[in-house]
Amino acid sequence: MPRAPRPDPRRVLGTSGEEAVARWYERAGYEVLDRNWRVREGELDLVLRTDRTIVFCEVKTRRGVGFGLPAEAVTFAKQRRLRGLALRWLEARGTHAANLRFDVASVLVAGGAEPVIEVIEGTF
Repeated sequence: MPRAPRPDPRRVLGTSGEEAVARWYERAGYEVLDRNWRVREGELDLVLRTDRTIVFCEVKTRRGVGFGLPAEAVTFAKQRRLRGLALRWLEARGTHAANLRFDVASVLVAGGAEPVIEVIEGTF
């Protein structure tokens, strides 16, 4: 009987970071509207709402800072792509918001310790 393929460790790490950040937002009183919303052009990690603001959060999770801080991976090109995806999400949901905000969540997971989460609000 063939073995089941092993899960991609990067995907597992990323998913765990997104889960931790979603819980962080929920504890702060946000409502999670969508997770991993995908279209051909890309993916939105988390879409949240607080009061009259819809927040699009890009989550970056790393095991260390050897390649820089996780948030540094959100380049100008990535920001532009996320803005376009946010417009697509709003159109697909047929919704409007008084305010839109783009956050970046940086998650560091080191050797089995609890993840260290830093949410940078209104990053771009």
